[in-house]
Amino acid sequence: MISPATETTIGASKSVLRESAPYDPKQFDWPLAFEAETFLQQRINSFLAANNFAQRLAERMRNESGTDFFEWIDHLILSPEDEKALRAVGFTNDAAAETPTGEVVLHHPRATLPRVILRAGQKQNPSLIALRPEFVSDFAARHNLSGEIEGAPLSRYRRVTVAEENGTVLEAVERRAYRGFVSAPHKPGQLDAIVKVKDLWKARRRLFANDAEGFVVANRLLDQSIPLVGRDQTCQIYFEEERAYWELRNRAARIQKFRQDQLGLGWGNHDHHTFRSSREHFVDLTEFLLKLGFEKRERYYAGSEAGWGAQISEQSIVGIVVFADVDLMPDETQIDFASNRLPAAPKLGTVGLWVGLHGESFLGAGMHHLEARFDYHLLRDQLKAEGINTMNPFSNFEFLRQAFTEGERWQVARDRAERLLASKLITQEQFDKFMKEGALGSHLENLQRHGGFKGFNQKSVSVVISATDPRRNHFEHAASH
Repeated sequence: MISPATETTIGASKSVLRESAPYDPKQFDWPLAFEAETFLQQRINSFLAANNFAQRLAERMRNESGTDFFEWIDHLILSPEDEKALRAVGFTNDAAAETPTGEVVLHHPRATLPRVILRAGQKQNPSLIALRPEFVSDFAARHNLSGEIEGAPLSRYRRVTVAEENGTVLEAVERRAYRGFVSAPHKPGQLDAIVKVKDLWKARRRLFANDAEGFVVANRLLDQSIPLVGRDQTCQIYFEEERAYWELRNRAARIQKFRQDQLGLGWGNHDHHTFRSSREHFVDLTEFLLKLGFEKRERYYAGSEAGWGAQISEQSIVGIVVFADVDLMPDETQIDFASNRLPAAPKLGTVGLWVGLHGESFLGAGMHHLEARFDYHLLRDQLKAEGINTMNPFSNFEFLRQAFTEGERWQVARDRAERLLASKLITQEQFDKFMKEGALGSHLENLQRHGGFKGFNQKSVSVVISATDPRRNHFEHAASH
């Protein structure tokens, strides 16, 4: 979330906020890291000047997918001479990241910046940049690469050389629940287990007469999967299937995914996944994520007038962030609502109504939106040319820009609407409108980060939550560009 101190710093300068302070993994007042970002960008610009393939690819990323080369970078290899400068702008040792020859790996633990490997004796600085598409074989196919991919299919780390020019190397890498840099063969039976678990989650039931049964069945699948492939690999597979299911239900997602697939990128630029939950099952959703290896990050309290809250959780090995929304009453904003079960509420807020009309995001409704990293203005204009409008931005800062595409309107199941009507949670007029016109279901979110900012904009998120309330009339036209 954005603190007054952060806003003051933004207004005064681009200087780093508290970058010299000790790292506290439980501190979620995220700093700005403009100096660190600028340092890396200078090195990247030097690389692009020496590597024509990378330069052309960066141009194609912008022109064809509305994305920035920077956001696809997994890591850079820099000279040890840069170590002091990197540490001065907030980088520190990533001790858990193994390398083939024991090189130092640096990361910025409080910013969304690529990691750095320090390696001596290179002709250029950086000598290598590795991009991270979702699947490296797709990337190799789209760019007609002749080199062999190192690492077995669906193994923990795969890499392929893309272009070698003027002492620089462009690579593409694929990670599966692994933060290191060392390829490894599958253990006996491991590949079969991964394929089996992928099939389990692809085929999982999502529609139930009782939502509680859906959570029981999903946890049963989890209990099957983790012994076969481990917690982190299960998390990787689960979210691949969640994105695929959401994509089936959102035209903007399909169009943008197609654009990114033309460059072999997939959803490698995902920023966070957003689920909407009922009050009844919010703890169930949280507990499922914890079993997948998530840790709770910041909680959102949007204020009594907003009527909602959110728990942010992160799985650092797989690199997944979840933003989980739920209706909150004013007196519940100071409790850990992700751990304490919430009683039934006398009325529905925006989130509760969405779940009432469409179902749990965790089950049949699917994610409310995927937020991925783009060049904000480019994507907005490019999607408009594809017939997809974008709502007004709810964050429009130098360090954070966010906006939804206009929502995908879904048909509402009559039995769901009838239950809401019988419980007096919607009016007869609203019932008739939902039956005739449907209700907004899902979005693609256009996000652009600068300064490595890792947080979110709490106040303005409330505005867009309100704007997407199904009870509002004609807001899409009024709010779109």
